[in-house]
Amino acid sequence: MAIEVLMPALSPTMTEGALARWLKREGDAVSSGDVLAEIETDKATMEVEAVDEGILGRILIPEGTQGVAVNTPIAILVAEGESVPDTLDIPSAKPPQPAAQSAEASPVLSAKPQAAEPTKPANKPQNKVFASPLAKRIAKQKGLDLSQITGSGPNGRIVRKDVENANGKPQKVASAPSSATIASPSGGSQVVPHSTMRKVIARRLTEAKSTIPHFYVSVDIELDALMALRSQLNATSPEEGPEAFKLSVNDMLVKAAAVALKRIPTVNASFTEEAMILHDDVDISIAVSIPDGLITPIVRQADKKSLRQISQETKDLVKRARAGKLKPEEFQGGTFSISNMGMYGVKDFSAIINPPQAAILAIAAGCKQPVVKGNELAVATVMTVTLSVDHRVVDGSVAAEWLSAFRSVVESPLTLVI
Repeated sequence: MAIEVLMPALSPTMTEGALARWLKREGDAVSSGDVLAEIETDKATMEVEAVDEGILGRILIPEGTQGVAVNTPIAILVAEGESVPDTLDIPSAKPPQPAAQSAEASPVLSAKPQAAEPTKPANKPQNKVFASPLAKRIAKQKGLDLSQITGSGPNGRIVRKDVENANGKPQKVASAPSSATIASPSGGSQVVPHSTMRKVIARRLTEAKSTIPHFYVSVDIELDALMALRSQLNATSPEEGPEAFKLSVNDMLVKAAAVALKRIPTVNASFTEEAMILHDDVDISIAVSIPDGLITPIVRQADKKSLRQISQETKDLVKRARAGKLKPEEFQGGTFSISNMGMYGVKDFSAIINPPQAAILAIAAGCKQPVVKGNELAVATVMTVTLSVDHRVVDGSVAAEWLSAFRSVVESPLTLVI
């Protein structure tokens, strides 16, 4: 019996994704657990596995297709020797009522047979046009008649490149120009279409900035004691082997933030419409720049881990984040965020809160500057940090108290190793 393989929901917020690459080809044998394809979500490119076995009889969605809605059939599995059905009723990119996805959705392909709706011969068009959701959308924007376009996809399916290269006849009823149409570039300009990740980042940041009442608290912190301790600890590391480590300043600041959050736990919180949630675990999200945006891998229970553990875990998370290999649970669900742009020489900046978290710490560069110690002038390495806070959850005095605790830990860093 033929089995439809559906576009999976790889995160609770995922409504559509891009089929980046097929790792199996039509006619290949598929076993349960085999990696079928790579799906690009709003945060990463992830491998997805088959949960049934059979022969990959037909690929419905070509690789490179954007905007494939969750639960859309992307391929057909058949038993050995079984023929692939001649016609398939492929839903649009955004089904009218997609199935709800739980936060614990497993990143595997759902390959259960789907119940077919009763056919309605009287209403069914005689010559059905098979086209990808993206091709349909582009054709609508360009005013093209899909019935006049020859498809180059599997079984004559019309895909994006067919529409983009088409000089077909416009539809009889011309729609009004869309305000979202991209103007033709001039003077050497270049149009770069938004990726799925960029669209989601834009939407979430707009929502965060427009719906969360941000306020900001800044403080200058001397780094010399922390940097001296870092040098001493790194000097104790073996040169090679699994026990070798090299602590960064950021590793120590992650630990310092975790200690401060245990001292002032009301900042380690999330906002909901019904209540504030105070978290027992300190799960720190670390902002990592990747080619097409930003992702926030999480150091879980950072308050309970040693500096060496935090350092090794952070390096692994950052490496896999930039390779697009993070699992959803590794970048979803943190309780507090850190954004460090000190490596770029930034003097100070304010970060946008990552909801539903209540705060994010922006860390700038440490620079040598004159300071007054007692009644004497001295030189110290000073950095500015800014705490962005959700005023619905945290009051100004609590935010100031947290920053004071953070500064105390950084300037007296033995707390980090005791």
